[in-house]
Amino acid sequence: MKILFMGTPEFAQWSLSALWDNGENIVGVVTQPDKPKGRGYVLTPPPVKVYALEKNIPVYQPRTLCDEAFADLLCQLYPDLIVVVAYGKKLPVSVLNYPKHGCINVHGSLLPKYRGAAPIQRAIMNGDTVTGITTMYMAEGIDTGDMLVKNETEILPEDDFKSLHDRLAKLGAKTLLETLSLLKGNKLLPQKQDDSLATYAKKIEKTDCIIDFSKTAKAVYDQIRALSPAPLAFTKNEKGRMIKIVRSRLSSEYSGGDPGKILALDSSGEGYITVACGSGCVDILSLIPEGKSKMTAAEFIRGRQVSIGEIWSDR
Repeated sequence: MKILFMGTPEFAQWSLSALWDNGENIVGVVTQPDKPKGRGYVLTPPPVKVYALEKNIPVYQPRTLCDEAFADLLCQLYPDLIVVVAYGKKLPVSVLNYPKHGCINVHGSLLPKYRGAAPIQRAIMNGDTVTGITTMYMAEGIDTGDMLVKNETEILPEDDFKSLHDRLAKLGAKTLLETLSLLKGNKLLPQKQDDSLATYAKKIEKTDCIIDFSKTAKAVYDQIRALSPAPLAFTKNEKGRMIKIVRSRLSSEYSGGDPGKILALDSSGEGYITVACGSGCVDILSLIPEGKSKMTAAEFIRGRQVSIGEIWSDR
């Protein structure tokens, strides 16, 4: 079976690696163009490209999938199956209908819940305790195709985006191989999604990163871990300077106060900064002050950049 792989970030690299290690016939990899990154805006290839080149798999980075050039490429490669994992663009009908065995997608949620671009972040942010991977046949809608294989994983209380992302990436690779095995054995049993149960995990925007301390401590904690290590939830101190929060925990010492008010400071060890929420409190453990590098709460306190009684707010 000739497989064309389409994917871009590290999440997709896990699935590509699984296909390679499983001895699959990967005829090519389609990924997004290199993008400038960092302060020097250095043109950087996506992780999938880096891996593919290491394995001498042909790499293609088309600007569009809708022109004759990509149609010619499909005819040249003539894949039996297209595997799509976090490619980053919607596939046109001409591509969806091309391969004999269709296009199979690896998605980071238990569909039909969390269709869309940010299923991992949204699951954590909403306080879910279980998520998983769904493979599906791709259709014209966004993550609306028939489901093939599902595997679950627990969302641990201490999980942040990175830890859950990495676990789901590994589970996605495993689920993809399971799906391929069933496909080769003609044992796949596609299931239609119940659209009435569908939810949409929209892309993370800047407004999603603003901390509203009038919410419950649990909601604030879930928001912080859902957005860590990037793009990070943030607030502002009384001087209007941005503070990005890297890590926090639910406070066991304080029950509440005026939302955003600093109730306690501890500079021993890693330290913590206790902030009141609408109900309960969170302890800030590490943060990035505006214009500075990541530091522990203790380092921030010792720098005399915070005092008990001040208010942190998005305004």
